[in-house]
Amino acid sequence: MTRVVVAPPAGRSGPPDLRAGGHQTGGGPTVNPTEARALAERIRQSVHTAVVGRNQAVETTLTGLVADGHLLIEDLPGLGKTLMARSFALALGLGFQRIQFTADLLPHDITGGEILDTAKATFTFRPGPLFTNVLLADEINRAPPKVQSALLEAMQEYQVTSERTTYALPRPFLVLATENPLELEGTYPLPEAQVDRFLLRLKVGYPDLDEERGILARRRARTDDRVDAPQAADAATFRALQLTVESVEIDPSVAGYIVDLVRATRDDPRSEVGSSPRGSLALQKLSRARALLAGRDFVVPDDVKVLAEPALAHRIVVKPEPWIRGVRGEAIVKSALDRTAVPKARA
Repeated sequence: MTRVVVAPPAGRSGPPDLRAGGHQTGGGPTVNPTEARALAERIRQSVHTAVVGRNQAVETTLTGLVADGHLLIEDLPGLGKTLMARSFALALGLGFQRIQFTADLLPHDITGGEILDTAKATFTFRPGPLFTNVLLADEINRAPPKVQSALLEAMQEYQVTSERTTYALPRPFLVLATENPLELEGTYPLPEAQVDRFLLRLKVGYPDLDEERGILARRRARTDDRVDAPQAADAATFRALQLTVESVEIDPSVAGYIVDLVRATRDDPRSEVGSSPRGSLALQKLSRARALLAGRDFVVPDDVKVLAEPALAHRIVVKPEPWIRGVRGEAIVKSALDRTAVPKARA
């Protein structure tokens, strides 16, 4: 029989900090949209003390984290992925761990394992780096299949299993995984099932001219390589923000728009496989999170349109011939957006 054990939570969680107007719903404390918008602005400002520019990447990352989802960042080295992940963890008052994935990594290296306590002549479980709130899985495609399988259990079930005992991970548990799109030597393709578990995929991209000059100016000013984002929330407050997403309304016409978009990715002749129903759920959840961060308790079509590409593109498998011609999932999502009728926005 498998035992279930709740492991001690990791991170910098503080005591519950409910703002005025917070109330209890089925899942726990929540905040109202006005409070959510103010909190989101404080988090953005905190992250931007360390991350120069990259407004779209920061906004998309914040939306994904508030939607309680895992993020896949596909971009080149040196573009600030680690800095952004760590800055969000600090701003949110959450625990942070980074795992550099390599070909010789073993499952127990990330999950932890049973250690012999010689004094008591018993085995004790020592938690691995998965027992945190925000995990940066650096170069995830370098991990062998067994390690990816262990990570998949953690991402989907919020638990790890060691020696027939299951240990619950602390909540929130959020994975920010990175992948180098150019370097293929010594890598393992991510299984489609694992890619589908990521709520969204995004790219950080190069900074523009002013941003890059700003990066150099800030480094000269602080006289230190290390930069820390100030704390803008704690784990309890952030968890309340996540729970509030479930109270954001979505009109049936907007939900129908999401379904039509997803089905359009399947009907595209260039698609071998279109987005799964999990893509519909992801897009709905992200749209509700974006609405909340904007201070609304309802979703509008623009919420869906802005997040359609990062939510759906990585779930699409392009046929070989279009792929050779340079067609990617992003192009199919854009085509779906162009072809799908937009419902009338709520006043």
